[in-house]
Amino acid sequence: MKEVNFIRRHIDKWRNMEIAVDNAENMTPDELAEAYTELTADLAFAQTHYPTSRITLYLNNLAGALHNEIYSNKREKRSRIITYWTHEVPQTMWEARKLLLVSLIIFVVSALIGVVSTIGDPEFPRLILGDGYVDMTLDNIAKGEPMGVYGNEGETGMFLSITLNNIMVSFRCFVMGLFTSVGSGLMLFYNGIMVGAFQEFFHQHSLLWESSLAIWLHGTIEISSIIVAGAAGISLGNGFLFPGTYKRMVSFRRGAVRGMKIVVGTVPLFIIAGFIESFITRHTEIYDSVRLLIILLSLAFIIFYFVWWPWWLYGRRSKHDTDTNNNEKESLI
Repeated sequence: MKEVNFIRRHIDKWRNMEIAVDNAENMTPDELAEAYTELTADLAFAQTHYPTSRITLYLNNLAGALHNEIYSNKREKRSRIITYWTHEVPQTMWEARKLLLVSLIIFVVSALIGVVSTIGDPEFPRLILGDGYVDMTLDNIAKGEPMGVYGNEGETGMFLSITLNNIMVSFRCFVMGLFTSVGSGLMLFYNGIMVGAFQEFFHQHSLLWESSLAIWLHGTIEISSIIVAGAAGISLGNGFLFPGTYKRMVSFRRGAVRGMKIVVGTVPLFIIAGFIESFITRHTEIYDSVRLLIILLSLAFIIFYFVWWPWWLYGRRSKHDTDTNNNEKESLI
């Protein structure tokens, strides 16, 4: 069957299935199961006859969305709280891996701009960080306590305020995606410039090593989580800008659900980062080797959870399925 005839024969059914995905709560389990069975049959046919076509990608995405709706409509088990963090968030991160890379690139480039701008104009940090903060830091440096800002408040109060602020920053990165993915990109850009200017400011005062140990002690998790939240916002914005084969609002809702799942996944990390910043960062007398070890362990965890684990669970499976399909096609030939 020619691909165009295949599409014309089933396009109305697939559109109805898009509606079913959005209204799954109003359908019976039998109706969902029947729709899913028909859809996977069409997907199998497309994978066999049109393996590189966009219609195959469309059906695969639609089948995945319907599968998730069927799964979410099952009676929740107590183990859901575990599978959410061990499977659902990693699956979403694998699907959004390209967006995560884009978010990382935006942040790194903007941080370099912050560094270069501060080299070119030593007063640039005042524009980004504010006169009050810069003057306070200069005063702390003169007192011999360059990281004194982390010890100005009580530990518990600081923990609550920092954690809440960081969580709000992540949600703002996500919500800015409502103004298209450019909004989230601008949030990442601003935060990256701030970090770059901040680091270069201390470098110019011969405090790069000490400031890096203090900042990245909590910042490794905190900044990484902001980058992940930026990917969530880009997902939200791209859902509207690039609907692909879906209707625009369907695509937007899918992007919103995926983005929200990502940003919720960062909340525990912000709590951990807030704890480190409030209770540990202020103790600059801790051995440099201990602080460096904490930084490296934090980085290893971020890479493991947001990059390696999603690949291990879903990237390898996708490659295996592709290789299997190719082998089956070769055997048919």
